[in-house]
Amino acid sequence: MAPAHPAILSVGRALPPNYVDQETLIGALTAYWSAKHHNAGRLADVHRAAQVGGRHLALPLAEYPGLDSFGKTNDAFIRVGTEVGEAAIRAALDAAELAPRDVDHLWFVTVTGISTPSLDAKLANRLGLKPSVKRTPVFGLGCLAGAAGLARASDALRAFPGDVAVLLSVELCSLTLQRDDASVANLVASGLFGDGAAAVVLAGGARANGAAGPRIVATRSVLYPDTEWVMGWDVVDSGFKVVLSAKVPEVIEARVGADVDAFLAEHGLARGDVRHWVAHTGGPKVIEAFRRALALPEAALARSWRSLREVGNLSSASVLFVLGDFLDAQDARTGDVGLLAAMGPGFSAELLLLRW
Repeated sequence: MAPAHPAILSVGRALPPNYVDQETLIGALTAYWSAKHHNAGRLADVHRAAQVGGRHLALPLAEYPGLDSFGKTNDAFIRVGTEVGEAAIRAALDAAELAPRDVDHLWFVTVTGISTPSLDAKLANRLGLKPSVKRTPVFGLGCLAGAAGLARASDALRAFPGDVAVLLSVELCSLTLQRDDASVANLVASGLFGDGAAAVVLAGGARANGAAGPRIVATRSVLYPDTEWVMGWDVVDSGFKVVLSAKVPEVIEARVGADVDAFLAEHGLARGDVRHWVAHTGGPKVIEAFRRALALPEAALARSWRSLREVGNLSSASVLFVLGDFLDAQDARTGDVGLLAAMGPGFSAELLLLRW
């Protein structure tokens, strides 16, 4: 008999308390960029086009002008990231009715700050994880890291079916804002990305008997050759400067449909068999490109659109927030098939086949 697949037990989410609506953010950035002689009117148009209602920020809005060096912004990332990371993990463990010492593997993904030791080590001490916990910090996968982290954690649990793993994503995108960069990419990023953390508890097949959440049946990674210029960071003296090509939706629409079809076909499935689409909230153009690539009805991505409006694009945490909304709804039936997908730097896609 084939071993049971790893299962997703719960998702915990945490947002910094500093919520600011989009119009207030537009006003603050317009005032700053007007003084710098940039085209501030264009900023307002770009921000409103993002269809984001507001975002949670790592710090109160008034504290951002004081972040005049990469060192200061990274110190804020470590401090706030540890706080929201702890809150997300505790929420996920509580929902799964597990304790910190039940965790055998801790995977940590981010693309918005750095530290050594990484935040997972700091959190292991704050949470009281057992000394034998296996930690895997991952930097640089960007928006696809939430999906990639789920895939890699499930890979590990296939080798250790009696274990419990936690995936943590912490993204504090507001701390990466380059205030003197008037490029279109920076204008888009400043209107789209928000701050938050998400944690997912997974159990190996032998540990997950009776789990209500979906099983991770299979995973697929796709790296598109010679597309590393599409998305990422340039590391400059003031920190991370966004690289974000307008070609991203084109790449998605041209490639994703065939990749999803091939992945599903390997498991005897087609698009029509998928009842739940758990898609990264990359922005209006990205969500629409994903929908068109798969010829999905608009309602199929309703949860992704709602998450975008409510909290913005949380980079790697976004797809985990959407996954949490699916679990909260409890409207999946036994046997339902889902597909979780995210895209990001590489340029790459991560696909996970889920079954309830």
